[in-house]
Amino acid sequence: MGDGIVLLDGRSLTRDQLVAVANGAAVRLDPEALRAVARAAHFLAEQVRREEPIYGVSTGFGSNADKLLGAHPLRDELPGAEPSGRSLHEELQHNLIVTHAVCVGPPLPADVVRAMLCIRINTLLRGHSGIRVQTLEALAALLNAGVVPVVPELGSVGASGDLAPLSHLAIVLLGGGEAFYQGRRMPGAEALAAAGLAPVRLSYKEGLALNNGTAQMLATGALALHRLERMLDTADLAAAMTIDAFAGRLGAFAEDVHALRPHPGQVQTAARLRELLEGSTLADIPYHLVPLFRPWLPASWDTPGSRQLSFDIGWNWVPSDQRHGREKFYTRFKPFRGGKKHQPQDSYSLRCIPQVHGAVRDAVAHAARVFDVELNAVTDNPLVFPDREAEHVEQQVISAGHFHGMPLALAMSAVKAAIPVLASISERRLNKLVDPATSDGLPGFLIGNEDGTESGFMIVQYTAAAIVNDLATRAHPASVYSIPTSANAEDHVSMGTNEARHVLSMVDDLGKVLALELYTAAQALDLRLDMINAARDLARRGDVQALLRKVHGVPEGDPRHPAFVAEVEALRQELAQAEPFHPGRRVAAAHAAIRRRIPFLDRDRALDADVAAAVELVADGTLLEAIGR
Repeated sequence: MGDGIVLLDGRSLTRDQLVAVANGAAVRLDPEALRAVARAAHFLAEQVRREEPIYGVSTGFGSNADKLLGAHPLRDELPGAEPSGRSLHEELQHNLIVTHAVCVGPPLPADVVRAMLCIRINTLLRGHSGIRVQTLEALAALLNAGVVPVVPELGSVGASGDLAPLSHLAIVLLGGGEAFYQGRRMPGAEALAAAGLAPVRLSYKEGLALNNGTAQMLATGALALHRLERMLDTADLAAAMTIDAFAGRLGAFAEDVHALRPHPGQVQTAARLRELLEGSTLADIPYHLVPLFRPWLPASWDTPGSRQLSFDIGWNWVPSDQRHGREKFYTRFKPFRGGKKHQPQDSYSLRCIPQVHGAVRDAVAHAARVFDVELNAVTDNPLVFPDREAEHVEQQVISAGHFHGMPLALAMSAVKAAIPVLASISERRLNKLVDPATSDGLPGFLIGNEDGTESGFMIVQYTAAAIVNDLATRAHPASVYSIPTSANAEDHVSMGTNEARHVLSMVDDLGKVLALELYTAAQALDLRLDMINAARDLARRGDVQALLRKVHGVPEGDPRHPAFVAEVEALRQELAQAEPFHPGRRVAAAHAAIRRRIPFLDRDRALDADVAAAVELVADGTLLEAIGR
C-alpha cells in the first residue's frame, strides 16, 4: 500500500514491509482476513457454551491441561475475598499474560518491538488462533499509535515460542507493564491513555494467541538479515577497494571460471567484484610498472612539482644472471622488481573472496528463505480449524508444535557461524595492507615515517583483530543447548531467540570491521595511485637519467651500462605512454565518499574521529549509496 501503510492479511507480509513497519510505517488489516478471524472466535465461543474441554480455552495450560475450568474462582468463596470480576475463562487468559511477563535485561530496540507487533498481528490474521476482531484491532491501534511496549531482551527459550517477551507486548494492551511513548518510558496504562487507547479485557484463548509464537526471534532475525544483506554488499565493496589498492589480479573472478563451480553466492560475489572493479587500470597492471615505496629524503626529488611528494619510489633491477629459466617471462615483463611480486596469483584473502563471501551469502540466503516462510505462518497453539468437518471438537482444535523455533534457530546458527568468517577475511586483507612484508610495496602501516616517529594504521588492525576474536567467541550455536521447561512438558526447546539476538548484535560489529578495512584501503589506494602516477609523471619528463636514479642494483656499479640503460628506457617509455592510473569507477565513487568525511593521513594524528566516521559511513549506508546500491 502507499502512504506509508502496510496492508496485513496473514499471507503476504514481506521482509521489506516488516522493515518498513519496524521503522515507523503504519498497518491496516485486510477485511477479508478479519472475517476469518471472526469466524474462529465465534467457533470457540460456541464450543465454550457447549462446555467442550479445549486446551488453553476451557482447561489450564501446560502441566495444568487436565484441569477443567469451573463456574467461578473457588477463592471467591473465602471470607473477605474480593472477586476480580472476571470469569474463570477470562482469568485464565489474563493470568497467562501477567505471570509470563518476566523478562530481564535492557529493553529491546523500538524497531524490534514494532516488528514483533507486526508479526503477531499478521499471524493472527490467518484466522486459526481464536482471537476476536476487536482485540486484534486494538493491537494494531497500539502499533499505529506509536506505543512501544518495554520488552526486556532476556527470557525466551524459543518454544512455546517467545512466551515471556510476547507477554510483555500483551500486558501493555491490558493496561499493565511499561511502554515508551513519544520518547518517554511510562507505565502501560499511562501510555494507553496518552495515546487515546483503552485497555483490553481478554476472552477465550486470547492470551495464548497473543503470547504463543515466534515473533521475537522472527523479528530480531529478520531485521538482522536485512542489515546483513547490506553488509554483504559492503564486504564486496571493501574487498574491491583492497584489490585496487593491491593492484590485484582479476582472473580469479572471471565468469567462466565460476561457471565451473556455480554456487549461487560465489557466482554472485564474483560478478559483484567485476562490476565494482570495472574500468580499473590498477587491477592487472604489469608487475614491472608498480614501484616500491621508499622513505622520503630531501634529495628524493629534483623538480619543484615533485618536491611536493612525501614519499620516494624505486625498483630493483634483475641482473641477467638471475633470469635463467625465466627468459620468456622477462620477454613479456621487464626485468624490474617493484611493489608487485612477480607471481600470477594473489593471496587467499584476495583470490578466494568469491568462495568465502559467496558461502556467507548462501548461508544468509537460506536463512532468508526460512524467515520468509515464517513471516506468514501460524505459530501459536492450539490451532483452530472452524471450517473442518469433524465429529469431535478435538479434531477442530489441534495441539501441535508450530511455536517451536528450531527452523529459525538452526538458520540463525549457520548465519552466526558465517559472520566471523566474513569479518576474519576482511581483517586479513586489512592486515596485508599495513604489513610491509605483504603489502606489495606500500609503506609499513601506510605512513611515510621517515623520522621513525609515526604509527599510521598500525593499531587500526589491532581493533579489527579484537572484534574478530569477539565475534568468533560469540558464534557458538545456542540451538544445540536445550534446557527443558514447564515441568518437563516442554522438554525440548530451540533457544532460537538467543540465537537471533546474538546475530543482530554481531551484524553491527561486523560492520565495524568492514569500516576499518574500508578506512585502511582508502589510505592504501591513495598511496598506490600517488606512487604509480608519480612514476608515470617522472617517465613523461623524457629523462631516462631521472628514472635511472630510482633503480637499484645497477650492473657492476655502472649505471651507464648500455644494456641496463636500454632496459630502463623501455620501462620509461611504457610508463610514459600509459594513461593516468585509476581504480574501478564504483571503487572511486566509494573512495570519494570516504574522503569527503575523512582526509588522507599524511602524518600521524588522532584517529578516533576518523574511525567513528568510517563506522558511520558503513552503518548509515552512505558508501553503498555512493555506488548506486
